[in-house]
Amino acid sequence: MIIAGEASGDMHGASLVQEMLKIEPTINFYGIGGNGLREAGVKLVANASEMAVVGLTEVISKLGKFIYVMNLLKKSLNDVQPDLVILIDYAGFNLRLAKAVHKKGIKVFYYISPQVWASRKGRIRKIKKYVNKMAVILPFEVETYQQENFHVDYVGHPLLDLVKPNYSKPESRQKFNLPGNKTTIGLLPGSRISEVEKLLPEMLQAGELLAKQIPDIQFLLPLADTLEEKTIADIIAGYNLKVTVISGHTYDAISCTDLAVVASGTATLETALLGVPMIIIYKISPLTYLIGKMIIKVKNIGIVNIIAGKTIVPELIQNEANSQRIAEEALAILNDPQRKQEIIKDLAEIRAKLGNPGAAIRAAKLACDML
Repeated sequence: MIIAGEASGDMHGASLVQEMLKIEPTINFYGIGGNGLREAGVKLVANASEMAVVGLTEVISKLGKFIYVMNLLKKSLNDVQPDLVILIDYAGFNLRLAKAVHKKGIKVFYYISPQVWASRKGRIRKIKKYVNKMAVILPFEVETYQQENFHVDYVGHPLLDLVKPNYSKPESRQKFNLPGNKTTIGLLPGSRISEVEKLLPEMLQAGELLAKQIPDIQFLLPLADTLEEKTIADIIAGYNLKVTVISGHTYDAISCTDLAVVASGTATLETALLGVPMIIIYKISPLTYLIGKMIIKVKNIGIVNIIAGKTIVPELIQNEANSQRIAEEALAILNDPQRKQEIIKDLAEIRAKLGNPGAAIRAAKLACDML
């Protein structure tokens, strides 16, 4: 059984499954995921797009769905009797499932740790109790778990293998029919519709403001495979801004931009690995934000800044994530070539901190050793 409840987990899970099948081609997989896991050969009992949530209010609205899927998976522990359960991040759901799996005496492999270093360190006690082996992807996570006397395996970051554009910057612009001499801004509003509805309107309004300041400017939006193009087109239609929506070529699209406005999450690290300066933005419900402020123990929310150990790209959170502030930060970077180059240099150093490629191969070996 493999459980990936979000788009990034689906992507990394698909790579893991592919590498495990190279080691042991007879393994059968079932569980929760998206297009990536399905194409890798996993029989899905629920789709990750129905399970991805941000914050307390969304969890409550989908509670019935979660309970239904959880019961389905618990029943399968008896019916299918899996030899191994692989959990990918998605802590709220996965740690509850891990408890049920542990009770059945089935081994649990956790790939990609919940962000216990940022909040709710108490979850480590549950992980120690219910998880047989943990593979982490950020170097500082090893020490976090060592402090709680739990050994974890550092496998490196899986994005190092995945984030590779196929074309050069000029070739990508040509491929997407974008003039090569215009300032190009990437808009990455997230992979969940709830994120997009909050963030994309602010990005588009910021785009309108930027277009008044920089006449030779163009915008592109790499479409997450969890979203429908019509949904995005309907939102864009409400604004006086031309945006080229690109499907299926995410890394080439990002790499041909001069600056990206990115929803906090995996996309920020993908953008960093492509060496593109960015502004990180995020908005959640007021209740979730209030609770988050009480439990989150890190200065920055952007994983790029957390890995760097300093604020190298701007973060605009909650009320700050508005069109005016986005436009201001964008102009501050675009009009200061020296600052832009410093950001690019700092982003290159992040790649060096993430270890060597081959994370999925190393994680696959760990998982297969448990069978």
